[in-house]
Amino acid sequence: MLPGLLANRHDIFEWITGLLRSTGGNFFFLGPWLSGMVYFFTSDPANVKYMFSDKFEDYPKGDVFMEIFGDIAGDGIFNAEGDMWKYQRAKSQILMFHSNFRDFIARLGRKKLENFILPFLTNAASLGMTIDAHEMFLKLTFDMSTIITMGIDPNNVSTDISIGPFIKAVEIVSPSLLYRITTTMAWWKLLRRLGIGQERKMSESIRVMDAFMAKVIKRRREEMIEEGEASPNILSSYMDNNVGDVTEKFLRDAVINLFIAARDTTGAALSWLLWSMIRNHHVQEKILNELNSIPKRFSPEGMAVFEEEELANLVYLQATILESVRLYPPIPFNFKGVRKPDVLPSGDKLTSGVNVVLCMYTMGRMEDIWGEDCAAFKPERWITDSGKLKHEPSHKFIVFHTGPRTCLGKDMALRFIRMVVAAIVYNFCFELIEGHVVEPQVSIVYQMKNGLMMKVKKRTV
Repeated sequence: MLPGLLANRHDIFEWITGLLRSTGGNFFFLGPWLSGMVYFFTSDPANVKYMFSDKFEDYPKGDVFMEIFGDIAGDGIFNAEGDMWKYQRAKSQILMFHSNFRDFIARLGRKKLENFILPFLTNAASLGMTIDAHEMFLKLTFDMSTIITMGIDPNNVSTDISIGPFIKAVEIVSPSLLYRITTTMAWWKLLRRLGIGQERKMSESIRVMDAFMAKVIKRRREEMIEEGEASPNILSSYMDNNVGDVTEKFLRDAVINLFIAARDTTGAALSWLLWSMIRNHHVQEKILNELNSIPKRFSPEGMAVFEEEELANLVYLQATILESVRLYPPIPFNFKGVRKPDVLPSGDKLTSGVNVVLCMYTMGRMEDIWGEDCAAFKPERWITDSGKLKHEPSHKFIVFHTGPRTCLGKDMALRFIRMVVAAIVYNFCFELIEGHVVEPQVSIVYQMKNGLMMKVKKRTV
């Protein structure tokens, strides 16, 4: 099957979806002899629940996952297992669920919305500019993520910490990781050893990221000694009062993991959400009707903004967000190893060493999971007959993961997305540039390959 994979790498998400549909949601993928490519692909919710929740300890990340992601993720929370993972999750959970931190995130989000997004769109509308909304969202989430994870505002950074090379390095990582997944380990390791091709770009990017993080960590240690207390960000939280007790590598791994997760996934989710709404005008109208029913305040420039407490009660807005990430999950695949021989609920037999690939992208497009209209963008599927938001089990709707590794930032991400999309849709109209092709980048994050080019106008409400 390797030739088929290589031939369809440019459209890998749809190719795998087609295979899973034709095989009933499960199939084995065997690469060349001694290639190490022994994969089991699944989109079966029963298998998902079994591996990610019921038998969590028997399905670790796996050796292949560690090899592929090791030099970028290190011992961070997404790569870690056992006590190391439990410690990082507990530490992150304490911070993320603290009311002070959540209030800080809310204030930061409002500040970036009012000082960057709304002025940028206002200027674009007045000048008749063509904008790349995907790039705009990634800029927004980059700024948010560096502040949240490192305590650094990219727009107000000292001259000894150069942010530009770090941004470029981050852009290379996700497609490079998918390249590793879709080829043999022996091949990409040979490229890395020789320092050529995609692996040369990957190695250079990691060196840039390591150097950047070393400066950030040094600066944060110095500031914590001077200030005597931690500021509300992930890096300071891990340092806490043990300024000299935590290694630089541990801090680098922990922060890089959470930075990439926060920045790439939220930026991608906002982009596909706006694209979906532009293509479905009736959805925009229903959201506008909801927004007109709640209080709003106005910025000095006359832009309407909404409070999170009010947005949380808007059922159709929330249903639209959930529908968008169902069809366009920011992370289209997830991976598991197999600790010991087992039989899945589907009846498939797994042996130790098999690598399991869970296809979240495919799960949103399976008729036996979401019905015959699974490919349609339909927020109504998330609303009950009584008009309330419908809950779907996490092993069916696994965008935010399920089981012990459920995404800690889920609620914060959804609140942020609600706030941003409500403000921009209420204040502006968007029109896609004719002929512009919107398609996914071949990457471990479901981003847009060609951006999201559009015109923007002020809305008359």
